[in-house]
Amino acid sequence: MSVDYPVPMPPTARLEPITADNVRAVFQLAVGPAQDRFVAPNPWSLAEALAEAAIAWPRAIVAEHDGGADEIVGFLMLEIDPAEESGRPFWLWRLMIGADHQRRGYGAAAVRLAIDEVKRRGGTELYTSWVPDPEGPGAFYERLGFVLTGEVDDEEVVARVVL
Repeated sequence: MSVDYPVPMPPTARLEPITADNVRAVFQLAVGPAQDRFVAPNPWSLAEALAEAAIAWPRAIVAEHDGGADEIVGFLMLEIDPAEESGRPFWLWRLMIGADHQRRGYGAAAVRLAIDEVKRRGGTELYTSWVPDPEGPGAFYERLGFVLTGEVDDEEVVARVVL
């Protein structure tokens, strides 16, 4: 079953590995103050990626601008762990779009690109979780096809999308 994406992917978004050339830009991105409680800061996520290097797939979300320089607008990290004990080898571990770049389709584009990566690796579903709050990201994920599983993990609701 394919997932339909109601938000079109900006043709200029891509995911890039974290490198010495872009780590500072990723490190400095932040969400708005009202969103801090919903996503870990990028410095923490980058430290986790280093500590969990065997299963972490961290990526910069890059926007290309016609006639302008590429710009890092967000951060995404998948957990890719074929030996994961719960049988969920693909997990959207982190997604953040910098406060100045939100509501332009980059988050949806990044999730679509992550789904493409999961499919490329033979995955048939992708999991994620979020803090259940009316101001949280739940509606965003549900628009992208994620469905709540009924589980709660570390005070976050768990959802999955079947690819």
